[in-house]
Amino acid sequence: MSRIRDIRVVPLQWRMPDSDAYGMARGLTTSRGCGMVLIETEDGVQGIGEAWGPPGVVRAYLDLVKPLFFGASVFAQRGVAQTIFAKFYHLGTQNGLVALLSGIDIAAHDAMGKLLGVPVCDLIGGRQRDHVPAYASGGYFTRAEDHLGALAAQLERHAGGGFPAFKIKIGRRPQEDVARVQLARKIIGDDALLCVDINGNYTADVALDSMARIAPFGIHWVEEPLAPQDWRGYQALAARAPLPVATGEALYTLFDLRRLIDGRLASIVQPDLALCGGLDVARTVGVLCGAEHLRVSPHVWGSGIGLAAAVHWVASLPDYPHSGNVPYPTLVEYDVGRNPLQNDIFAEPIRCENGMLAVPTGPGLGVTLDADAVRRFSVE
Repeated sequence: MSRIRDIRVVPLQWRMPDSDAYGMARGLTTSRGCGMVLIETEDGVQGIGEAWGPPGVVRAYLDLVKPLFFGASVFAQRGVAQTIFAKFYHLGTQNGLVALLSGIDIAAHDAMGKLLGVPVCDLIGGRQRDHVPAYASGGYFTRAEDHLGALAAQLERHAGGGFPAFKIKIGRRPQEDVARVQLARKIIGDDALLCVDINGNYTADVALDSMARIAPFGIHWVEEPLAPQDWRGYQALAARAPLPVATGEALYTLFDLRRLIDGRLASIVQPDLALCGGLDVARTVGVLCGAEHLRVSPHVWGSGIGLAAAVHWVASLPDYPHSGNVPYPTLVEYDVGRNPLQNDIFAEPIRCENGMLAVPTGPGLGVTLDADAVRRFSVE
């Protein structure tokens, strides 16, 4: 039994000039970052994970819960996390504590894989495929006054890259949504799937208005049309929306994700492994979605560590309810925005070639940190 000796959170951040800010309908950002979680075992194995959100907040929660993990088996960290939820129930479940536990869970799985000499995908269901398809996630809003020109420039960089699907940002107003979708379809062609992301900026009536306007352009899914707390709104969309709804990236813990799944409030469920509880919760989400015959697609927007975890999860998923002839394979979000934390922190990153991500074959997550890069992006 390999016991946990230490847990650390290393804040990683990359800042860009204000003029290069990009983002969504709710606003732009000039910073990309995450909390990198490091687990050390008594036998010298290190596991790496990623926690969503401001690293300082995540690290403050670590001071609270670290003593509960010390001496626990790295294989039993799930029980420790459940104890923390029970012990500190007054703290809630929509916060940096859950993000921290997600990063610890990912790091524990990485350590388990290294101890056993197997990839993470084999720990959580078995490798079902060696490559997973990715969609090019970009089409951001920027500071450019010519927002359509900026969108075109982003899409044109990747239109010939073999991606089976693209996602762009919409959600500032329905009239503008049409122009952005029409331009995107023109650039990526008729064969690629086109997804749009509102980032929760609409109410149900406005979302329905937008969907009706953009439906003729062949939209594969509309992501986060409403705020994550608008359960009644998602219920209304489930009954009336003319396009498939995708959501789940802002739901912490299995409790809310199960509410989404049991209510069939979305066609595509999108857990973010860096905040939903890690690989343990993602695995359960996969089982529940399979039982409800819902599709999944993990949200990824932090560092390459979260991307690696998402790739392993998708690689472990069965094709059920399909056997052969899968209409739409499960897609991993591949951020094509400028973000060196995605690839530069690794000696050999997970590259996207012709729209496919190779599932690492090494033990654990199968990625190795570049120590110099980590120091460069560390803000300790």
